[in-house]
Amino acid sequence: MDATLIKTVNKLQDAFATVGVQNPVDLPQITVIGSQSSGKSSVLENIVGRDFLPRGTGIVTRRPLVLQLIHRPATGPEVNGKASEADKDDEKVKENDKPSEGKDPHENPDEWGEFLHLPGQKFYDFNKIREEIAKDTELKTGKNAGKIFSPNVLTLTLVDLPGLTKVPVGDQPKNIETQIREMLLKYINKPNSIILAVTAANTDLANSDGLKMAREVDPEGSRTIGVLTKIDLMDQGTDVVDILAGRIIPLRLGYVPVVNRGQRDIEHKKSIKSALDNEKEFFENHPSYRSKAQYCGTSYLARRLNMVLMYHIRSTLPEIKAKIQAALAKYQLELNQLGDPLGDSSAHQANLVLSIITEFCTEFRTTIDGNSNELSSFELSGGARISFVFHELYAGGVKSIDPLDQVKDVDIRTILYNSSGSSPALFVATTAFEVIIKQQIKRLEEPSLRCVTMVYDELVRILGQLLNKQFFKRFPTLREKFYHVVIAFFKKALNPTNKLVSDLVNMEAVYINTGHPDFLNGHKAIALVTDRMSAKQQQAAADPKASKNQLAALQTNNLNSPSADPNDSNSFFGSFFSGQKKTKKGNMMETPPPVLKATGNLSEREMMETEVIKLLIQSYYNIVKRTMIDMVPKAIMLNLVAQSKEELQRELLTELYKADVLDELLQESDYTQQRRKECKKMIEALQRADEIVAAV
Repeated sequence: MDATLIKTVNKLQDAFATVGVQNPVDLPQITVIGSQSSGKSSVLENIVGRDFLPRGTGIVTRRPLVLQLIHRPATGPEVNGKASEADKDDEKVKENDKPSEGKDPHENPDEWGEFLHLPGQKFYDFNKIREEIAKDTELKTGKNAGKIFSPNVLTLTLVDLPGLTKVPVGDQPKNIETQIREMLLKYINKPNSIILAVTAANTDLANSDGLKMAREVDPEGSRTIGVLTKIDLMDQGTDVVDILAGRIIPLRLGYVPVVNRGQRDIEHKKSIKSALDNEKEFFENHPSYRSKAQYCGTSYLARRLNMVLMYHIRSTLPEIKAKIQAALAKYQLELNQLGDPLGDSSAHQANLVLSIITEFCTEFRTTIDGNSNELSSFELSGGARISFVFHELYAGGVKSIDPLDQVKDVDIRTILYNSSGSSPALFVATTAFEVIIKQQIKRLEEPSLRCVTMVYDELVRILGQLLNKQFFKRFPTLREKFYHVVIAFFKKALNPTNKLVSDLVNMEAVYINTGHPDFLNGHKAIALVTDRMSAKQQQAAADPKASKNQLAALQTNNLNSPSADPNDSNSFFGSFFSGQKKTKKGNMMETPPPVLKATGNLSEREMMETEVIKLLIQSYYNIVKRTMIDMVPKAIMLNLVAQSKEELQRELLTELYKADVLDELLQESDYTQQRRKECKKMIEALQRADEIVAAV
C-alpha cells in the first residue's frame, strides 16, 4: 500500500511535467535542509546506496535537486523508466517506456538514473549522473531533477535544498544568505512538505540552522524529522541519547542518527556499501546506542521516511483530489471564456462581432438601469452613480447657492434708485428685483453644465468597466475601436445636452413669473418687513443698553434723531448723499461730483425697501432652484443618457459591422493565444491527475 501511494504522487508529478506546466497542487514530498556542509548530500547518497552527487568545497548544492527514488524488483519485469527535469517553478517528470539498452557489462543493469532534458537516455554509470547534475546545475537556474531506479531503494520523493550559508564564496552575490533563505522557505512553507532537518551531532543542537528554520514554519514539529550526522566524530564520552529521547528540542517525528563517509573515505573511494556496513557495526557496538541500534542508521532512516511520507500522502489525498477538481473547473471556465480559435469563415466572424455588439449594448443598458446580474454590494456603480450625481452632488450644490451672498444692502439701495430713473418711485421698484434675480439665476448655469460633465464622466467609466470583459481582452483592436466609436458618440450627444441645459437657465432668466403660486408677493413682503422693523424698534427702545448706533440704524433721518437736520427729514434720498452734503459758507449749492456712491446708514424707508427686495429675491430664487434641480437631470437623461441607451447599438453596427474590417477587428492578442495553449495543457494534466487519484 505504501509504495502505491507514493507512486501515485510520482505519477501526479509526471502528469504535470509531461505537458510542461506548473503544478497547481502542492504534492507531498520530503525537503532536505541544513547548514552548509552538514552532510545532507551524503545522507541522500547513503539512502540511494550509490555515490552520485557532486563533491567539493564550498556550496555544492546550488539549486534544489528534486530526486525521485523508485523501487523495482531486481529480477522482476522491466518497469516503466521515467525521467524528470524541473523548470524554475515546478517539477517536470516524463515517462519513458523504452527497455534498457546499451548497458555497460561492469554496471548493475537493475540500477539507473534518467533526466528529462535527455529523453530516452539511461545512466547506468552513476559517475555520469554526477557529471550531468553538475553540468545541468551550471547551465540553468530553478530546479534540477532526476529519478533513480533501483531494487536497493524504497520509493521516495526527496528535494535536496542548498545549504544555509552566511558568507559569500567566490563570485556569489553579497545577499546570498537572503537568497538561499527565501528559496528554502518557498519549499518548506508548503503544508504538504515534510522537512528533513540535517544537523551535525558534533555541534550545538540549539544553533542548528536547519532546525531553526524548520521551527519557523513548523513550530509544533509535526512535520519535521531530525537527522543527526557525524555521530562518530563526537567527543569521547558524549552522545545524542538525550536528543533522541526528545529532551533537548522535541520533534513529533523524532530524530535518526546516521554515520556518513568522511572526506578521507570519499577520497579513497570507499564504497557506500562498506560505509553502510561500518555504520551498522558502529551503532550495534556503541555502548550508548547498541540497545537502540534498530532505530539508528541510514536503513532505518529510509524506512522511516517511506512510512512518514506514505501516511502523509494518505492524510492529504482527499484534499489533493478536491484541489485538482477545483483547478480543473477553474481552467475549463477560463478556456471557455477565451473561446475557440477563429477560422477563416467571414460569416462566423460577422456573427461574432454582431454578438459582441449586442452583448455590450445589453450590458450597457442594464448597468445604467440597475438590472445587471453582477450587482455589487461593495460600492455604487453604473446608474446608481449617475443618480448620486443628480440627487446629491448637483442638488446639494444648487441648494447651497445663496442669492444674497454677492449682493450687499448698499448695492440694492443703488439699484433701487437707478431703477426709478428721474422720477423717484412711490412704491418698491419691481425693476430692481428683476435686475438682481436675473443676475443670480445666471449663476445656476455653471453647476448645471458641471452636472452634464459629471454624468458624461460616469458613462465613460461604465464604458471602461465593460471593455475589461474577457472578449475585449481577447481582441485588443476591437476593444480600441469600440472605445473610439463610443467616446465619439458620447461627445456628439454632449453639445445638444449642454445647449438644452443652458437654455433651461436662460428660460428662467428671461421671464420672471411673479404670478407663480409659491412666490411671496409684494404686499406680504412689505407686511413682513414692517412687522420685523416695528419689533426691532420696540426691542431697542425697551433695552436701556441699546447703543446709539443701533437706534441710529433704525431712526436715521427721523425727526427725533438729534443729529439729523429737520429741514432734510422729507428728503426723498434721505442719507444717500449724507457724506457729500457739506456746503461752504456763502454757497447755496454745489455741483454733483463725477461719481455718486451711496454712503452713510440706510434711512428707515431705504431699509424697508431693501429688506422687501431681499425677501422677494429669496422667495423667487427658491422656486428657480427647485425647478432646476428637477429639470436639469431630465434634460441630461433625455439628450445624453437615454440617447446613448437607444442609439449606441445602431452607431456601433454602422461603424464596426463591416466586412472589410472584420479580419482586423478580430485579430487575437498574443496573450490570448498563449493563454489558450497554457489552459489546454493544464486541463490535459489535471484530467490525467484526476484519473490517477480516482484510481486510488
